[in-house]
Amino acid sequence: MKKSSKFSDVLHILLHIADSPTTVTSEKLAKAMQTNPVVVRRMMAGLRENGLVRSDKGHSGGWFLSCDLDKVTLFDVYEAVESPTLLAIGNRNENSVCQLEKAVTATTQKAFIDAETLLLKKFKDITLAKLHMSIKKDAHNHTH
Repeated sequence: MKKSSKFSDVLHILLHIADSPTTVTSEKLAKAMQTNPVVVRRMMAGLRENGLVRSDKGHSGGWFLSCDLDKVTLFDVYEAVESPTLLAIGNRNENSVCQLEKAVTATTQKAFIDAETLLLKKFKDITLAKLHMSIKKDAHNHTH
């Protein structure tokens, strides 16, 4: 299974927008993300569809938050980016005829499901405001 950074990328983008007093262009976000503006616009589509961001067109256009950071959780963002795979660990062969491999698969699959359930529950407890505040606090502590 290939790791996906889409979820963390979207959180990164949302926090950049939250830090800005004005709209933020896809180009500026792309520069912060070290990617292409087209990639940013694709990521923003799901966020716009879920009411987390909006955009203005024109010379002073760009992206801005259309949600309350105190009410949006990491779980909401996770769903907005189409619930990517959380654990990039898999079994070699899901349909093996080997009894030992079947036992390993059954055991690890249960552990993966339990871990994902716990992680998603934790995502429901963390708002974007809490995340934003903890990052600001960490940044402040690292500058002194």
